[in-house]
Amino acid sequence: MYKTISIIGGDLRIVKLIELLSNDDFLVYTYGIENAEELVERSNVKKCASIAELVGSSEIIIGPLPMTNDSDNLSAPFSDEKISIDELVSEMANKNKTFLAGKISEGLEKKLQENNINHIDLLKREELVVLNTIATAEGTIQIAMENTSRTIHGSNILIMGFGRVGKVLAKMLDGIGAKVSCEARKNSDIAWIKAYGYNPIHLSELEGELGNYDLIINTIPFQILDEHRLQLVKKNCTIIDLSSNPGGVDRSAARKLGLKLIWALSLPGKVAPITSAEFIKETLYHILKEL
Repeated sequence: MYKTISIIGGDLRIVKLIELLSNDDFLVYTYGIENAEELVERSNVKKCASIAELVGSSEIIIGPLPMTNDSDNLSAPFSDEKISIDELVSEMANKNKTFLAGKISEGLEKKLQENNINHIDLLKREELVVLNTIATAEGTIQIAMENTSRTIHGSNILIMGFGRVGKVLAKMLDGIGAKVSCEARKNSDIAWIKAYGYNPIHLSELEGELGNYDLIINTIPFQILDEHRLQLVKKNCTIIDLSSNPGGVDRSAARKLGLKLIWALSLPGKVAPITSAEFIKETLYHILKEL
């Protein structure tokens, strides 16, 4: 007997997740993924004609990661239609459904609560966040290799922030011979940076150090690299910003100064969709056991 689950919208990670669930004998109901050719021949993947049909087919509904690219519609690159978030919420209201998605905004969370919809933000689950840092770090290094004229080995690289992504990135870059510096504002983080053998840069010392790097990678989700600090960066330095909207780098100032800035969002879904789908599936199975 099939286990059932409903999935609406999403990028290539979600398509690969559906394939994995199908292989594990789930009956998967979908909506807003009609252009995914990989799913056409799967007998236990059913396309729904409406959001109402999708919601009525399972107790668990999975949405995109991230949930939306704007304020009104789900992220659905494999659909020709715009999928209204409000319509989805209305269909799930007061029906004992559990909704899972990534980066659920405060506004959407309020709507879900008001309509008695149990919900879980997948991108707040520690196991998924930690596993995603691997794909993020590898994707960042790929971008760096494609957009710089130097080898990573021997390059002076500054990582802004020493959270999960910063730690994994520093380890990978150090492993391939980069000269790694890590910026942090907490003294405890500075101590850990020293313990790992990287060059520590306290935020208060940043302005005196910015001119020393071939590559700067920002992981901090608020703007540290403003116009004043960008003026101190070497003209041939490449900057990669991994932080979510509005980003950690003043983009207009970077353009004005002629700096090469790459704003790299949602790297797990872009550089390693199959591995990312495996991580999502693992997290989903943990949640299903908990429920």
